[in-house]
Amino acid sequence: MMAVSYLPVPLYSSQSVASPVVSLDPQCLWSKWYQLSHFIDEETEVQRTEMTPKVMDIYSVHRATFKFEPTDEDIRKKLCEGIFKVLVKDVPTTCQVSCLEVLRILSRDKKILVPVTTKENMQILLRLAKLNESDDSLEKVSEFPVIVESLKCLCNIVFNSQMAQQLSLELNLAAKLCNLLKKCKDRKCISDIKCFDLRLLFLLSLLHTDIRSQLRYELQGLPLLTQILESAFSIKWTDEYESAIDRNGPPLSPQETDCAIEALKALFNVTVDSWKVHKESDSHQFRVMAAVLRHCLLIVGPTEDKTEELHSNAVNLLSNVPVSCLDVLICPLTHEETAQEATTLDELPSNKTAEKETVLKSSTVVYNGMNMEAIHVLLSFMEKRIDKGSSYREGLTPVLSLLTECSRAHRNIRKFLKDQVLPPLRDVTNRPEVGSTVRNKLVRLMTHVDLGVKQIAAEFLFVLCKERVDSLLKYTGYGNAAGLLAARGLLAGGRGDNWYSEDEDTDTEEYKNAKPNINLITGHLEEPMPNPIDEMTEEQKEYEAMKLVNMLDKLSRRADVKDPHQDGG
Repeated sequence: MMAVSYLPVPLYSSQSVASPVVSLDPQCLWSKWYQLSHFIDEETEVQRTEMTPKVMDIYSVHRATFKFEPTDEDIRKKLCEGIFKVLVKDVPTTCQVSCLEVLRILSRDKKILVPVTTKENMQILLRLAKLNESDDSLEKVSEFPVIVESLKCLCNIVFNSQMAQQLSLELNLAAKLCNLLKKCKDRKCISDIKCFDLRLLFLLSLLHTDIRSQLRYELQGLPLLTQILESAFSIKWTDEYESAIDRNGPPLSPQETDCAIEALKALFNVTVDSWKVHKESDSHQFRVMAAVLRHCLLIVGPTEDKTEELHSNAVNLLSNVPVSCLDVLICPLTHEETAQEATTLDELPSNKTAEKETVLKSSTVVYNGMNMEAIHVLLSFMEKRIDKGSSYREGLTPVLSLLTECSRAHRNIRKFLKDQVLPPLRDVTNRPEVGSTVRNKLVRLMTHVDLGVKQIAAEFLFVLCKERVDSLLKYTGYGNAAGLLAARGLLAGGRGDNWYSEDEDTDTEEYKNAKPNINLITGHLEEPMPNPIDEMTEEQKEYEAMKLVNMLDKLSRRADVKDPHQDGG
């Protein structure tokens, strides 16, 4: 299955859009830091209360600053060092939060982090983030903003500093983050802490492959992160691998959605090689995770964009699940769903057989008594990505690869997708790549300029056709399928190496009647070319016949025309 890779994520800020270069006024910064350090040195309560507004002033001016001028680099280094001196002291919570906010802004610049990224400073942030083992609980709500800002600072510092990444290994930061997750696993009121804890865990596992192994085996990250997802989705299990879906319930809150997305990305790193090698004993955990991901596909976020982001990360993670465990994406209909189907059909008169068949066919989430909602969502997600018309390699290939492997391994999924993507042909007057159906869109991708995109699109259709060349050509035409067939050595026909059931495709009467006149190269019905002889007079026919006789006579007189039998040919 095609692996997915995450690109480095943007650093944390209070705004999602980066601003143009904004230079911190050196005189202004130095003046503010001089005043700030003066207040700290005095150690008076009055001056401590006055310090917070001054730090907040710096934050409010530069909260959207992402790029800095090199001329004020020294001042920013001193300011960074000074903030750590403030944080190590017993200052009010509001002051801690303000200092951490300014530190978060400064930590966006890699250059100034070199002198301040020390073990002592990292331990200060770990203490403020409640990542020390001595911190048993998270009871003081007033400390939550400090914890969140400390985690944000750690995210920026770890992302931008190689020294911080090494110190994270030395300080066993991954274990501390997992410990903090356990403390807030089932508590809804601290979703921000979970979200930034998960983001930092994702960054560590992205930057260090050793941490992935530690998370997977030593820290039991797979069940822990799966439980975080269960909590975010408020899952109620009705069976071992089935959850209750409240179709009339409210969408996920923004906080729950963000937590779920961060957990999905962290899980992706933890399981990145699982589809290649996994123990049989891990199958249960992977099935539980796949069932959670099925639930994820069937719910919506606060906005359409957030829903797409949530489903995109779920697709990426499903690509890491061993294909044998993906059978939980479909499940038998519940008694209520079966009763609903029966009620719908019973409402129709007994003589309306055609209408009953239409009702069954239009119920696209049901196939052979199985609930196919999750597969239908994946199919719709794939079509949306095709319609976007850009970033096919990053956005489309993961879901296409996932559907291909599901179809190859699970018969019911393949048959359902075949029914949706390649229904029986009726109208063959248009080329296969012309039109707005899913089939038309996929056939167009078979000749895409990106080699990876066209390969996976062709592979998906080939698997839906049970890797039979004649069936594939019927839906795509020889010209569109030539690349796949050449790569597999099947230009002369035949079938692929995988075994599929022997049930035969049924052609419609319309296709059977049109089949003799279908152009095998283009895959569509062409109007028969008029015979030019039909419009000739007898004299014209005789004239053309004599021209042909003369041409043949000239050829026979040429010395280079030989009898093929003379040279053993």
